[in-house]
Amino acid sequence: MRIALASCRDLPDWEVDDAPLHEALRRRGAEVLCPAWDDGDFDWAACDACLIRTTWDYMERRDEFVAWSVRIARQTHLFNPPEIVRWNTHKSYLRDLEQQGAAVIPTVWLEAGQDVDASAIMRARGWARGFLKPVIGATARETLRFDADAEGLAAAQAHLVGMLARESMMLQPYFDSVETEGEISAIFFDGRFSHAVRKVPVPGDYRVQDDFGARDEPYNMRPGELEIARGVVGLVRPAPLYARVDFLRDHAGRLCCNELELVEPSLFFRHCPSAAHTLATCVLSRVAAARQP
Repeated sequence: MRIALASCRDLPDWEVDDAPLHEALRRRGAEVLCPAWDDGDFDWAACDACLIRTTWDYMERRDEFVAWSVRIARQTHLFNPPEIVRWNTHKSYLRDLEQQGAAVIPTVWLEAGQDVDASAIMRARGWARGFLKPVIGATARETLRFDADAEGLAAAQAHLVGMLARESMMLQPYFDSVETEGEISAIFFDGRFSHAVRKVPVPGDYRVQDDFGARDEPYNMRPGELEIARGVVGLVRPAPLYARVDFLRDHAGRLCCNELELVEPSLFFRHCPSAAHTLATCVLSRVAAARQP
């Protein structure tokens, strides 16, 4: 069996988190290939399945990436499938989750080309600190944390003017729990909980990616937290092969869904020795089931 783990052309040398998955698939007799998703010479049809993994350069080419997923799904089994790729690569999916009852971070949606008064929004919402990010993005691209004082609002307004000229944005309250507790991520394979991690930024920062020096460690979900995470994943249709739900704690101590990562999330195999074997088993089982008449 040949399994493609779709990647990108300039994957950093330090990215080795998926190495256990490569080994787990090989131990099950699979040939593992890691082509760049936009490699026009790669024969996707010669693979039994493709998992989207480290495609970390799609953000500036989202439409092209979605079209690629549709095309590849006609040639092989794609995980997660194109309908999930289309939905999950635009953060308006959070609005859909909220409408279905999930507890997500309150968000004001700002459309590209819209005239926006950041000060008026913050005042109307009663938020003392705010957070801006694009609706298509990753790795804290073009994000801004600001205070609702004269200096902070001026910076937010200038950031919005520049960004809304070319893309849509989100305005949310800033939860300072990210600076102490960090972001909590629950990871699922075929709808079953695998493990959880906690990502903590360097002191004074909010960025929880290791690109910015953040650390990550195993996390034991508290009573009730796992049910919240299961509830979010359970809203996704079709059921994803893999999912990572990211949470921040609000000012009242409640978990709010910050992101639902279904396309190319880090799955933190390094913090759970059995996780790679579980995912390898799940993907091979799905491929075998699809082959049955």
